[in-house]
Amino acid sequence: MLDAHNRSGGTAPASPRATATELAVTATELAAVVPVSGGAAAVGLAARCVRLLLSPWARFSVLVALLVGAGAAVLLFEPQRLLAHGWPPQLGGVVAALIFAVAYGVITVAFVPRPLLNLAAGALFGSELGIAAAVAGSVIGAGIAFGLGRLLGQDALRPLLRGKFLKTVDRQFSRHGFRSMLAVRLFPGVPFWAANYCAAVSKMGWLPFLLATALGSLPNTAAYVVAGARASTPTSPVFLIAMAAIAIPGLAGAVVAWRKRHHLRG
Repeated sequence: MLDAHNRSGGTAPASPRATATELAVTATELAAVVPVSGGAAAVGLAARCVRLLLSPWARFSVLVALLVGAGAAVLLFEPQRLLAHGWPPQLGGVVAALIFAVAYGVITVAFVPRPLLNLAAGALFGSELGIAAAVAGSVIGAGIAFGLGRLLGQDALRPLLRGKFLKTVDRQFSRHGFRSMLAVRLFPGVPFWAANYCAAVSKMGWLPFLLATALGSLPNTAAYVVAGARASTPTSPVFLIAMAAIAIPGLAGAVVAWRKRHHLRG
């Protein structure tokens, strides 16, 4: 009778095998749709987080945190004292001078005064090798600070250069990088770290910055190093000449600033 009923147009019961197949297909489609939707949301959230972390002010905050931490470490541990007074006596020669130059550069990023390190270089290595180590350390420290400022601070700070004076200084640094940085390095009144980060905010190139740092830091650095090397004989002519030569870069910088004063006023 079931066969007769089916042949007469009655409704046949659904096949259990067909129903299971349809449910499996539906479950597969839902499982495919839900992970894709969740994955897209996760990717979008990750992209927003990356954009936030790489934003100019986020990177500037990282720079400030690094500098504050470095300054605090210098105040707590005083690494400049280690270079000036705690250098191992058995460690000398070119290798020691290279280690000193790298350490010199790293701690100058944290606002350590360079004159103390220059005197220590002269006392530890003598005039010739001490000058080479101190100048190399100055270039290394300036390069580290310039790189940090350019990578983490330039994008955030450049939009703030709105005043007439700031725009003039930025234009001078960007267009005449070597000449401007050379004048700044020759003038001892400008803090070393401040010149590094100001140059990083401008559009000055790497090569003019590093070359001007090496040449501009040489006279003042050499004077301090020679004074440190001859500190045991403070009445010797070499020591007195070195002390007198410390004032020469300041005079040269003042002359350059006086000649360029109309650029700042304009």
